[in-house]
Amino acid sequence: MRELFCDVAVIGAGTAGIAAHRAALDAGARAVLIEQGPGGTTCARVGCMPSKLLITAAEAAQEARAAHRLGIRVGEVQVDGPAMLARIRALRDRFVGSVLEGLDGLPQETRLHGRAVFEGPDCLRIDDHTRLRFKAAVLATGSSPSVPEPLQGLGHRVLTTDTVFEIEDLPASLAVLGAGPVGLELAQAMARLGVATSVFDPGDSLGGLSDPDLKRAAREIFSQSFDLHLGAKVESGAAGEEGAHLGWNGAGGQGDGTFDRVLAAAGRPPNVAGIGLEQTGVTLNDEGGPVHDLHSLACEGAPILIAGDANADRPVLHEASRQGRIAGRNAARLARGEAAARPERWVALAMVFSDPQIAVIGGGFDPEADYRIGRADFCDQGRAQVMDRAQGGIRLYAGDDGCLAAAELIGPEVEHLGHLLAYAVQDGLDVRRLRDRPFYHPTLEEGLATALSELADR
Repeated sequence: MRELFCDVAVIGAGTAGIAAHRAALDAGARAVLIEQGPGGTTCARVGCMPSKLLITAAEAAQEARAAHRLGIRVGEVQVDGPAMLARIRALRDRFVGSVLEGLDGLPQETRLHGRAVFEGPDCLRIDDHTRLRFKAAVLATGSSPSVPEPLQGLGHRVLTTDTVFEIEDLPASLAVLGAGPVGLELAQAMARLGVATSVFDPGDSLGGLSDPDLKRAAREIFSQSFDLHLGAKVESGAAGEEGAHLGWNGAGGQGDGTFDRVLAAAGRPPNVAGIGLEQTGVTLNDEGGPVHDLHSLACEGAPILIAGDANADRPVLHEASRQGRIAGRNAARLARGEAAARPERWVALAMVFSDPQIAVIGGGFDPEADYRIGRADFCDQGRAQVMDRAQGGIRLYAGDDGCLAAAELIGPEVEHLGHLLAYAVQDGLDVRRLRDRPFYHPTLEEGLATALSELADR
């Protein structure tokens, strides 16, 4: 077994790992990137990009069906499942290819291939071919989908976010376990593509919403697209010739049904098991992950930092990329014997690319907080009515200092309003100052002006 030495070892070549490796190199450290798996980021390979391709196809089908409301008739809408899925995979492969091309541009001496396992607080074993000693390490191992116990005997009937885009044709029926952002997006897309879809979640919320009014609106809206079972837990599963037979129990009582496929979309736990963390001296939490500082990303007990989905904090790409940069720079600092920096955190920003879209800024509604609330509804908002998409609403939350603290939105194209509000919260903008800005007519942004006006008057 060969022995190598470096300043910074980066474990994982996804979004966070690539950013950490580049940042460590830019900081002057001798950094090594350790890759395992099929290559390409989670976003490009199984997450953001293929799911948006599916959603785009579903939106096209839905718009064609709904065109008659505008006086336009297009005839029967037919979905060519195999052709659509083949296109998704082809474009997905292009996105992954661009990531791999970027990695291929790195000097070979800065890359290792294989599974990395800690042998101590400053040593890694990569497969059986290399022992790598380091001064600091970045753990950027990402996450993997989990399959609940009732589904584990269903064989090929079970899909995960890693496998759903590999199917050759659309299923006749689909059960989706999980009503969070991923489950909601994929469930609605499948339903719009003609798949008989049912969604199950033991909670009472859709897409991460927590405001009571918006949660209620979301239930009313999305229950028109698919069978919705909130407060329901799937407790049994059995494979049969006709499909996967599920049994559930919840607020509406017991139920059962048979589905062609079942999609496990209830989360992606971090990949931190089986990599020897117990050999490093880091403090581990109840889930087996390293206890770490949310600003510096430094772990307690060893010169190790953790970034991206691996730390289970904010599993979204923009956070993974920034955390990778922070971790890479801080790893270089630790390797030089300096203290890790603790930069300000970005405001939490979450999006759901459903229709209507969902955006949650700053953690959204907090029932324990003494907020002032500004409201607006898209149901009677001019531009939303023009677009034939008058659904949902806006909720803004401000503290006693008059500054915007958080927001939740469900409505047409709120991804754009969500960014604007995230910047306002990040910069601590006063509600009255934000209201005293131009809002062009007719735009969806006028709904924001309405909510700001109510909030400013309180």
